[in-house]
Amino acid sequence: MSGGNTLDAIQPATGQDDKPELLVLRALKLGDLLVAVPALKALRRAYPEHRLRYAAQGWLSEALGLVGGYELLPTHGLDEPLAVEAGVVDVAVNLHGSGPESQGRIEALQARHTIGHRSKYREGPPWRDELHERERWVRLLEWHGIAADPLDVQLNKPHVPSPVPGAAVLHVGAAYGSRLWPAERFAAVAAALDQAGHHVVFTGGGSERERALDVSRRAGLGDGAVLAGRLGLGEFAATIAAARLVVSADTGAAHLASAYGTPSVVLFGPAPPEIWGPPPGPHIVLTRAELRRGETFADQPDPALLAVSVQDVLAAVRELNVL
Repeated sequence: MSGGNTLDAIQPATGQDDKPELLVLRALKLGDLLVAVPALKALRRAYPEHRLRYAAQGWLSEALGLVGGYELLPTHGLDEPLAVEAGVVDVAVNLHGSGPESQGRIEALQARHTIGHRSKYREGPPWRDELHERERWVRLLEWHGIAADPLDVQLNKPHVPSPVPGAAVLHVGAAYGSRLWPAERFAAVAAALDQAGHHVVFTGGGSERERALDVSRRAGLGDGAVLAGRLGLGEFAATIAAARLVVSADTGAAHLASAYGTPSVVLFGPAPPEIWGPPPGPHIVLTRAELRRGETFADQPDPALLAVSVQDVLAAVRELNVL
């Protein structure tokens, strides 16, 4: 199904350097950027003469560079207007959602053409909760006449080398307590991988460093194995790209492993893997869907995550032929 007017011949609005401007709104986090990569690459192919901008938090700039072709428009969220003068944008794309907040921010741009889900403002495909995130945005573009492939998840090679090529990466943190697999279980996996001859390292953000230090010490590996809080986003991507294995909750680390084809074991708690899981490849999802509470912002780990044992993870690693 197609809206039929995406690539029409009306004279476009122009921005910097007289290029028509395309702006994508997705003011979310790293994993949200990475599942939108197929759609972003399709838009880049469909609008080769446009200046492409992506509205999201400023710390994502390095990760956006791995997609290629886009400039970051620093945008904290939907709590304030986009820093763009009305009428400047030629094509506005809502990859944020379908609610009134994101629709309102897009409409305020007064773009010549808008790509989004069906709303009170315009036509589009209806929102479907059950779609995988990659499929959701590909389907949106296809409705608007733009070909896209949901498996086109690959990123550009990082511009910096990995500080630990060939390492087994354990990403022990997560944005919410509902996704935190117990520290003692991560430590048991780390100790087993170390005993099998792997170079084990622990990644995470600055706020996750203490947790990573705790896990490393429990595993008997010491503080030197902890990279959490010490890597820029580009170095982090390089670490995942050159890893032998990644073990992570459903976080940006897991999505980077998907983008680089790095063997991964992904532990799911409140989020369903049918919506957020990895594409086909050397990736194994572990969860207990029948126990899922689904409270993303809860302080305590979801029962679906707690049902995953150390032995489950080690069995998955063996299945990937990296133990």
